[in-house]
Amino acid sequence: MSVALSAEQQAVFDAIENTREHIFVTGRAGTGKSTLLNHLSWNTEKQVVICAPTGVAALNVGGQTIHSLFRLSIGLIADHDIDQNAELRKLLNTIDTLVIDEVSMVNADLMDAIDRSLRQARQRRSEPFGGVQVVLFGDPYQLPPVPGDAEERAYFRDNYRSMWFFDAHVWNDAALRIYELAFIHRQTEGDFKEMLNAVRHGRVTAEIAGHLNAAGARPVPADGDAITLATRNDTVNRINKVELERLPGKVLTARAEVSGEFGGRAFPADEALELKRGARVMFLRNDSDQRWVNGTTGTVTKVRDTVFVEVDGEEHEVQPAVWEKYSYSYSQSTKQLRKDVVAEFTQFPLRLAWAVTIHKSQGKTYDSAIVDLGSRVFSAGQTYVALSRITSLEGLYLSRPLRPADIIVDLDVRRFMSQATRVPAIRAAADATAMAGDGA
Repeated sequence: MSVALSAEQQAVFDAIENTREHIFVTGRAGTGKSTLLNHLSWNTEKQVVICAPTGVAALNVGGQTIHSLFRLSIGLIADHDIDQNAELRKLLNTIDTLVIDEVSMVNADLMDAIDRSLRQARQRRSEPFGGVQVVLFGDPYQLPPVPGDAEERAYFRDNYRSMWFFDAHVWNDAALRIYELAFIHRQTEGDFKEMLNAVRHGRVTAEIAGHLNAAGARPVPADGDAITLATRNDTVNRINKVELERLPGKVLTARAEVSGEFGGRAFPADEALELKRGARVMFLRNDSDQRWVNGTTGTVTKVRDTVFVEVDGEEHEVQPAVWEKYSYSYSQSTKQLRKDVVAEFTQFPLRLAWAVTIHKSQGKTYDSAIVDLGSRVFSAGQTYVALSRITSLEGLYLSRPLRPADIIVDLDVRRFMSQATRVPAIRAAADATAMAGDGA
């Protein structure tokens, strides 16, 4: 689906396309980072490879996981030898630009392993990333890297300032230019935007907390349109199971078709999707005819060979969707990168949507939601992610009042983002044009 870029998104695209700089594209939730990345993947004239730290994230951007792309072992790489066959070396020598999505989940050790792999394969050991331009997308205020076992955590304490990608050693040799998207497309209310920004940065005053809690204390409408965003999987599964059982009729199960090797069970949708007439569902893909987008909610009206879903009073027939898993390779005949489909997952692009985890709500937009933070928030940025999914303060419902302990900001993120020099995205076009004129 072709989407026109905003002025600042276009400016950042031009900066990526017209320079060789290493670039970090960041911004608050709802500023259109995913839209820009999608546009880049379809419109760049460079030899671009897109990767992400997890299987689902890679599927969502039509890329490959970092470990699969670079043939890296899971866990700490440290100073271990990196084995590279001739095919992998040819592939890595073809790349102009490496794009990493959800970079906030990439730890410093993995970032340094990417650098070392590219230097080694391209035999340019004195150049960061072997001369490849690296473009990073993500918001460290939302998704942190996942800590490993005690030994891994000890290794990071001894060898890095923090686990975060921005503390990788490669950045001692390479400059990272940060472009921050500022225009928020998801919310339009100025006051609500400012409240969310305060939550993002951990600067919630008693007045702001009071406004959020007063809004969230309103009774949830009886029509049940508000989705629950919860911290825990068991909470989400319990809510969806109870609500599905309340509906009359027999459960019908749609089983996914899986071909090729997905690696584990990192599927983008339920392998066995249980539905009934009347079930609340959420779409997991944008529709090519623009009838719905990723995150749209609706109600199942019929389940046959296909599923019929009512959205805003209009019934739509939903066909199964195909998620393709890609692998990059080097084509000897064309001397170009080749992007091949190595696995397919076919399933209706739907998920039960009385409730969803905050983690899985990442990137989604909801008109109204019940934020259920449970007994406590256990991850930095979790409250911000939940609140920032909602389009307006009027659509916010809280299962309990927010507490100071719910607002967690990682201190290393605060340090990095406060010290980093960020370029307002709208300046990117002028900068890129100037540097292109200088032969950058």
